[in-house]
Order: sequence, then structure tokens, then C-alpha cells
Amino acid sequence: MFGINYIKAQPTTYLMQYSNGTIKRQGAGLSFCYFAPTTSLVAVPLESNEIPFIFAESTADHQEITVQGYVTYRIAEPEKIAALLNFSLSPNGRRYLAEDAEKLPQRILQVIQVQVRGEVQKRLLRQALVSSDEVGDQVFEAVCTAPEIIRLGLEILGVSILAVKPAPETARALEAEAREQLLLEADEAIYSRRKAAVEQERAVKESELNTEIAVEKKKRQVKEEKMAAEKSVQRMRSQIMDQKLEADIDLEEKRKALVERAGDNAKTEADAKEYALAAVVKPLAKLDTKTLQSLASVGMNPSQLIAQSFQSMAENADKIGQLNVSPDLLRELMEDRSQYGANN
Repeated sequence: MFGINYIKAQPTTYLMQYSNGTIKRQGAGLSFCYFAPTTSLVAVPLESNEIPFIFAESTADHQEITVQGYVTYRIAEPEKIAALLNFSLSPNGRRYLAEDAEKLPQRILQVIQVQVRGEVQKRLLRQALVSSDEVGDQVFEAVCTAPEIIRLGLEILGVSILAVKPAPETARALEAEAREQLLLEADEAIYSRRKAAVEQERAVKESELNTEIAVEKKKRQVKEEKMAAEKSVQRMRSQIMDQKLEADIDLEEKRKALVERAGDNAKTEADAKEYALAAVVKPLAKLDTKTLQSLASVGMNPSQLIAQSFQSMAENADKIGQLNVSPDLLRELMEDRSQYGANN
């Protein structure tokens, strides 16, 4: 009414009021009344914004790739950007009079694309495909110090690379190569597994062989120890036999010595008996037979005397014509003989 309007800015909007070419008031989240015919309003958004992007670039080995990501920014110095771009509002304060606010993301993307192209062209295809984080960090550092970004008073909050993709034909080729590599690795894994199985089987066989060798060595050791023990026993037996033989020899020597001594004693005794008998017989040698027989009959019993008488008669049988012996005499002689034999 009468050209007087009211405007209320959000806390994330930096509002500037110009009147006759001079700034009357400025700040974030202002609200005031103004006279529209003589007032110009400039509204600079301060909130952070995300701009998605997708660029088609070429790597160092001339392979086309697609880089996809987003950049986050905000206007840190609204006076600078207001001096370079037109953020003027219509008199009623409801819309921008120019399209500069809408073109700002495009300017930022142009700076981002230049930096992304520079980073991608430094790398080969395989390197670019696996270095999205590194590319994003390098692009972020480069954009933050870019002169255009600084002159516009912008602050880059972050640059993220979501994906780096090759062209479809290249992707299929890489997939085929990767597939072949995976198949080769699978074959190598199978070969390694078989090799490991063979190695394990060989190790098991070697272990079994070593066990058999150890068992055989142990058996041989036991056999050698047994043979050594048997030899030791035989040696001990031989020693015992030798000792026994020596003892037997000593005993035989002692027996021989004893026998020899006994023989010597017997010989000495016989010599003594011979000497005694010779001493007894020597006086009798001068006597005749009759005298000797008479002396021998001294102390004889009647039967022996009768027997001696018969012997004398037998010696002189040619001189005896007839000899009569009574039965009683024979019976007495037989009884005396039986008693004499029983006593002897």
C-alpha cells in the first residue's frame, strides 16, 4: 500500500537493502519495511548446497571413463558474490530479477570439471578406476584454492567421487580380463590345493617311512642289545665254565696229589708191613715145615685140628689103605663148620 512493503528473511539468507546506491542495512535473517520505488533488495542464500555431477573424461591411455560425484558448497562472503553476481529481488521481494543465482552451480561445476579432468589425465585407466578417493581429495584441495572460487567468496565443504566407470565396451573387456584372471587364479588355487595335498601325502608317507625306519632301528637296537646280552651271558657262562674247569682241574690236581700221597702212604705202609713180615718170617725161615705147622696149630679149635689132620692124610693117601669115619664125627664137623661160617 502506497509502495511500502514488508520483507522477512530466513536465518540462512543474507539480506542487503540499497537506497539511492548506498547500503542502508544488511545481515542474515533481517526483517523490515521498505519503500519499494526507492529501495533495491539483494538476498544471498547462505545455506550449504550439494551439486551432483557426472563428467565424461579420458585417461592418460586415452580410455573414456565417467566420473560421478557431488560437491558441497556455501557462500561464505555474501558481499563479494553480491558484487559480482546479481542477487537482486523484485520490488515485492518474492523472486530474483536475474538468473545469476541459478547459474552459480554451473560455474562451480566448471571449476570442478577442470580439476577432475586434470587428475584423470594423470592416471591410466586401471589406476583411475581404483583411485576415486584419491581423485576426490586432490580435486577438493585444488577447488578450495581455485581463484574463481575465492573471488566469488565461496567455501567448498567437500568433493566426493561416487564412481569412476569405464565405457561399456571397455568395461566388458575389463570384465573378460578380470574373469580370465579369476579363472586363472582359480586354476592356480586348484593346482596349489592339489600340490598341497600331494605335499601333505608325501609328508605323511615320509612320516610313515620315518616311523618304520625308527621302528626298524629300535628293533635292531633291541636285537643288538639282546645279542650283546646273550654274548655277555655266554661270556659269563664261559667264564663260569672256565672257573669251574679251573676249579675241577685244581680239584683233580688236589685229588691226584691226594692219590699220589695216598699211594705213597700205602707204599710206605706196605713197605712197613713187608719189613715187619720179613722180620717175622726171617726167624721162621730156618724152621722146617712140620715145626711151622705145629706152631700154626697152636690155639686152633678141634674142627680146624681135625681138618688139618684130614689134609695130612690126604697128602699121604697113597700110604693109607683104608680109612673109616663115623657119621657122628661128620655131623659134628658139619655143625662146627656151619657155626664157624655164621661167625665169620
